[in-house]
Amino acid sequence: MRLVGESATDRVSVRAIVDALGERAYALLVVVLGLPNCLPMPPPIPLICGLLLLFVAAQIVLGKQAPWLPRRLLARTIALEDLRKAVDRAVPWLRWLERVARPRLSVFESAIAFRLVGLALLAFSLALVFAAPVIGQIPLGLAVVLVGLGLVERDGIVVIAGLSFGLVGTTLSLGFLFAIFASAAAIF
Repeated sequence: MRLVGESATDRVSVRAIVDALGERAYALLVVVLGLPNCLPMPPPIPLICGLLLLFVAAQIVLGKQAPWLPRRLLARTIALEDLRKAVDRAVPWLRWLERVARPRLSVFESAIAFRLVGLALLAFSLALVFAAPVIGQIPLGLAVVLVGLGLVERDGIVVIAGLSFGLVGTTLSLGFLFAIFASAAAIF
């Protein structure tokens, strides 16, 4: 929100936004990539979000300090007024979130734990790529969003809830894939 009030121009670059978010840029990307999967979506959406999340999660596992994004994307600009409107719409939700989530169970703030969470996100992203529509997609979407929100708010309880949802979603997706392969094997 600080970035919206400080800019001297009428546009802001994606690079400036990522720089302003600092260490929370990963968490916000995770939330953004998980949100579309919290609702029933047509098949290409979980695939696209899963592949993008795979890219982000791999960077977390590798210990990158900030997300690497293509130069062309970083150079793109957004109208400051559009960014202000988005921030204004998000503020009530963020205030509610801050009442529910708060810094606790700080074990997830360590670099090793963050990488392990990245590893879990890597598994969830692979499961999301192969997720059964709705059955596996929604629990995985919720998992990714909860993990991201937990990281944003530094709330280990929310991160654990997200990891639990992710385990359920991954299990459902694997079960669905197993059923498909077993059915195909029985037919042939």
